[in-house]
Amino acid sequence: MGDDSDERTSVRTYVPRYQKERWQSHAARLDMSQSEFVRTMVQAGRSGFEPDDSNSASAESEEPHSPDADPGGNELETRVVEALSDGDHYDWDQLVAALTDDIEQRLDETLQELQSDGRVRYSGRHGGYVLDE
Repeated sequence: MGDDSDERTSVRTYVPRYQKERWQSHAARLDMSQSEFVRTMVQAGRSGFEPDDSNSASAESEEPHSPDADPGGNELETRVVEALSDGDHYDWDQLVAALTDDIEQRLDETLQELQSDGRVRYSGRHGGYVLDE
């Protein structure tokens, strides 16, 4: 009789195209397959929903951890190592710049999506963005 924890099965979900593209891009930056990325992110997200009382957890509810997942979910650590892997020396400001180079573009894209979804709007009168409730 085989161990059930070794048996793999598929899970299917449907997300907007832009979400899938973001996940693919993020997975590529982490050198992960799309499946591994989604599985790892779901497991990381679920950790915030586990009961705090360790006595209430039963052996049945415990899931085996994947050996190839980033257990701490520390994407920043991965990005720092990747930035430094070229052998160059970086001072603090250079390292910050290397790690945040795409934040402006990502913020712009996210704000555009939120505005097109009607969730955020820009108020020139008030000089900034606000949730559109």
